[in-house]
Amino acid sequence: MSNDVPAPLIHGGAHTPRAPLPVLPPLALYIHIPWCVRKCPYCDFNSHTASPQLPEEEYVDALLADLDQDLHGVHGRALSSIFFGGGTPSLFSAQALGRLLKGVEARIAFAPDIEITLEANPGTFEQAKFVAYRALGINRLSIGIQSFQQAKLEALGRIHNGDEAVRAADMARQAGFDNFNLDLMHGLPDQSLEDALGDLRQAIALKPTHISWYQLTLEPNTVFWNQPPTLPEDDTLWDIQEAGQALLAEHGYAQYEVSAYAQPGRAARHNLNYWSFGDFIGIGAGAHGKLSHPDGRIVRTWKTRLPKDYLNPAKRFLAGEKALANEELPFEFLMNALRLTQGVDARLYPERTGLPLQSLADGRREAEQSGLLQVEPSRLAATARGQLFLNDLLQTFLS
Repeated sequence: MSNDVPAPLIHGGAHTPRAPLPVLPPLALYIHIPWCVRKCPYCDFNSHTASPQLPEEEYVDALLADLDQDLHGVHGRALSSIFFGGGTPSLFSAQALGRLLKGVEARIAFAPDIEITLEANPGTFEQAKFVAYRALGINRLSIGIQSFQQAKLEALGRIHNGDEAVRAADMARQAGFDNFNLDLMHGLPDQSLEDALGDLRQAIALKPTHISWYQLTLEPNTVFWNQPPTLPEDDTLWDIQEAGQALLAEHGYAQYEVSAYAQPGRAARHNLNYWSFGDFIGIGAGAHGKLSHPDGRIVRTWKTRLPKDYLNPAKRFLAGEKALANEELPFEFLMNALRLTQGVDARLYPERTGLPLQSLADGRREAEQSGLLQVEPSRLAATARGQLFLNDLLQTFLS
């Protein structure tokens, strides 16, 4: 099917043609490592229990071959960021990740200030390995703590303890990482307000540059979905949210996204690119990507999910792709941009979608009248109420 003449957007009764993109968005790379020591009962990510011997060499070969098939979407851009997600990417050796990074750089230029993030869990920390990671050019860690309290860690099925979590942060700094994130959950089974604030205080004491603090949710296809634990009441959850945000702000962690808090200048560049409708190549088992093309096409891709299939030479890496239709773009753009507490410059919408800002007029008017969207012509930003009721806000932009 030809994409030279995109279908019109029907919004407010007007036909809105999509223009070629004036400039392509920044480009990032997401690399999925799908293995974990053990699958957590709340996790709905594409992760699988690791065997004693990981197929590192074969998987790196597959990742580079997968990347080769996506090079047509680079269009001369350099990579602004790389994110190793999982699973637990820190199960891979520095040697394997080094070969992978060299292979990536041989194919796509790295921006001079590229941010390269590796997800790691406290149970996988080894000082020598993390010094070696830093020497490869990996310059940011995201450490999956979730809680420092033993009872909560056991309820979450985590393999580390609180002392290991504290040591992991210290070891990250000793290994040369001056930029790292701590992942924390709240709303845990039987968690009180003081439990939640205790975790936050411990995290803040470790002086990370970034804290991801988000509420545990029960997702389909998880153990917790089928065997739900007892979670705090709504009033307690609200108290935790309010008190936690105040505590983070008091210690210099500004909320810039629904669940992301950072010291000045330390917001995660990879995630900012994602939330501002930037482009990203996704390689690895089950990885997703989004690529814009100069003619205006915007294509989402997803890769073969099971590691054994991804490693099978007889099977394709690409499991599916979808060119976004005009009528999907307002929701697709705003679903990401409105997660940012400050929203985005309104000019970014036509720049990233090829559609005129006027195509949002009806939805903006309705959302502003409902008190969900800020009345500010130069920006697209949710109000404080809109942040709380983001799904309701987004519904106003569905065609």
